Amino acid sequence: MRKKTETTQTTNMTEGSPVRLIIAFAIPLMIGNLFQHVYHLVDTMIAGRFLGSEAIAAIGAVGVIYSLLVNCTWGLNNGYCIILSRFFGAGEKKLFQKAAAAMITLNLTIALLLTAVFLLFLKPAMYLLKTPDDIFAQAHLYIVIIIAGLITTVLYDAGSGYLRAVGNGTTPLYFLIFSSLLNLFLDAIFVVVLKMGIGGTALATVIAQVVSALLCGIYIFRNYRAYLPSRQDFRLHKDILKEMFFTGLSMALMESVVSMGSVILQRAINRLGTALITAYTTSCRIREVIMIPLGAIAGAGSTFIGQNYGAGEYRRIVEGNRKMLYMEFLWSLVSIALTFLLARPIILWITVTSDETILSGALLNLWASTLCFFPLGVLFVLRNTMQAMGHKILPVVSSAIELAVKIISAVLIVPAFGYPGVVAAEPVTWCLCAVFLSIFYQAVGHQKQDKSATELPG
Repeated sequence: MRKKTETTQTTNMTEGSPVRLIIAFAIPLMIGNLFQHVYHLVDTMIAGRFLGSEAIAAIGAVGVIYSLLVNCTWGLNNGYCIILSRFFGAGEKKLFQKAAAAMITLNLTIALLLTAVFLLFLKPAMYLLKTPDDIFAQAHLYIVIIIAGLITTVLYDAGSGYLRAVGNGTTPLYFLIFSSLLNLFLDAIFVVVLKMGIGGTALATVIAQVVSALLCGIYIFRNYRAYLPSRQDFRLHKDILKEMFFTGLSMALMESVVSMGSVILQRAINRLGTALITAYTTSCRIREVIMIPLGAIAGAGSTFIGQNYGAGEYRRIVEGNRKMLYMEFLWSLVSIALTFLLARPIILWITVTSDETILSGALLNLWASTLCFFPLGVLFVLRNTMQAMGHKILPVVSSAIELAVKIISAVLIVPAFGYPGVVAAEPVTWCLCAVFLSIFYQAVGHQKQDKSATELPG
């Protein structure tokens, strides 16, 4: 299944330098995420330049709803990818195919269910978020279109996860780059030329997602037929379906709990007025770009850990984690320097504003965040590692800690201290969760390092 003589592009991560393998796999993830987030930055800039700062605030006010959905489905597919990578690392082709069938079935079912539920309860959720009246209509139009196209996002995530599980991180990158460029082109057409307003930005996003999902599906069908599930594989294996579901659910809960905390925090932010919503939204867009290497290193590590866990190479897991943490630390230092040198001109370029409330608010959030990037990198690495090694509970508990801190911030800290309370919420949670997972990882890591069992207790 993993021989280099095969024409299908795969990567065996159970042999060779962990640093080389992780970096080689992280670079495509990094470039792909960079294109995706640069698109979001330019999308925000187009909205600000041609639709006004209210459009940025409208996107930001409901962006947490979309993030909740996307992070949930992305978490599910990351969980499915972990199981696929384990079977791939162990050389179990038939089990790999059965797991792929389970992934397709679960994705389609959950995507349709989430779309229906979120569309049904969208307006009550927006009222609960205290979405300002002056941007409510724009925000509602934007998020309705985005949610309606959720299934295309899920299908791309599934295809991308499938390819990552077999060590092909390059091809999804090409599709993501193409769809991001298409997205920008459609944004310009719909917003600037056709004057479709904020609905045009949402429609451009959905169309680009459709294209990326189709390209990914066609590529897999043409190049990985030997790995695709047959009709018999859709007679789902109970144990595999259960393992796929609960591993995906664990990852989804981890991501969703974090997003739920952001939803609650956004409610507090929405009470602070349009200017500070714009400041927070803009700074988060920039922060997401700077965070890309942190997430890409940890994401590449999850495939590395999954394959080596399936092959029983526990010492390589320990070595790989150590090297990932070194890389996360180095990028944290670079991020701090970049933010303090370039943040202000970038904020001005995106928002095209002279409002000092927006400028100072965005700068404060960026500076506070990057100073705590190393704990965030530790958190990313340990969450992915523990999930890949079969832990389903502890990463979710760390997310619950994050949720608790954000609830406390929204209910007590923000009303008392205003925007500085918002700024402090996420860095504090990163530090607490990193400490929590570090303690437990040390305990379970030493237990497992010299053992040959194939599963860790959840």
